[in-house]
Amino acid sequence: MRAARLIRMVLLLQSRPSMTAAQLARELEVSERTVTRDAQALSEAGVPVYADRGRAGGYRLLGGYRTRLTGLARGEAEALFLSGVPGALREMGLDDAASAARLKVSAALLPSVRDATRTAAQRFHLDAPGWFQEPATPQLLPVIAEAVWDDRVLRAAYRRREDRQAPAERELEPYGLVLKAGVWYLAAAVRAGDGGAAERRVYRVDRFTAAAPADERFERDAGFDLPAFWDERAAQFARAILRAEVVVRLTADGLRRLPYVTDRAAAREAVDAAGPAGADGRVTVTLPVESEEVAYDQLMTLGPEAEVVAPAALRERFARAARQMRERYG
Repeated sequence: MRAARLIRMVLLLQSRPSMTAAQLARELEVSERTVTRDAQALSEAGVPVYADRGRAGGYRLLGGYRTRLTGLARGEAEALFLSGVPGALREMGLDDAASAARLKVSAALLPSVRDATRTAAQRFHLDAPGWFQEPATPQLLPVIAEAVWDDRVLRAAYRRREDRQAPAERELEPYGLVLKAGVWYLAAAVRAGDGGAAERRVYRVDRFTAAAPADERFERDAGFDLPAFWDERAAQFARAILRAEVVVRLTADGLRRLPYVTDRAAAREAVDAAGPAGADGRVTVTLPVESEEVAYDQLMTLGPEAEVVAPAALRERFARAARQMRERYG
């Protein structure tokens, strides 16, 4: 256990100029005292680990030291071959590069783990698009992906869904691409015309009508974290579209099924904020929704497990639907 941790510590220091004791402790999931002891053990074993003192200090390797302890265990090799989505790589124009990389890694593996690519591929397959959708590759995706890889300024034209005017011209710093349920999104910073701070936004790739990487490169913000940025923006988007509210009384089964028919976070918060069940066992919740039209489609799937209380127009619509169902079924 300790030997594996020491190897990991060396590889961490090899991949970065320096790391503080706190950073190493967080990565290795140990205390800072353990980091100090491990650094001393590595030094005594001949690994040139140097400790910089002071508030901005940390640990680093001297003299460009490189370790050859890079052999992969079977589990690590199998995880490596699972780390990409083949369809996504193909859409970005990286299929040939990914195939060549897999061949090179396979050739470098020890014979005992060389079949990791086959065993992993036969057990797991990542299918990104959602059900009942025809995935379409945005025509400009390879061009945009090239700009992302090279940190090149992207000159593009973008149209909004509701905008019937001519596409707006944009000069973007493309930070990263995200594939969500078969739809590609670009996280990019919009360059301010007055030299001010660039604002980061999210764009649907299929709404770009033109895109061309410029010769100019931009300086990437070293602190930018694409997964964290996407999680934050996705949560903001999900909340921003919930502009209306409905009051609904739910049975126990309705409460259980509610997060599966509407926004899960909003449903759980509404249930948590609800009062106790009434004498009939039903619980009244106030649920944020995108619109009454969307709420009608969502809550209709709950059938008799949900009773809409307000707004009155939506309640009347459900009552009318119930009358029509009764007429048809008797």
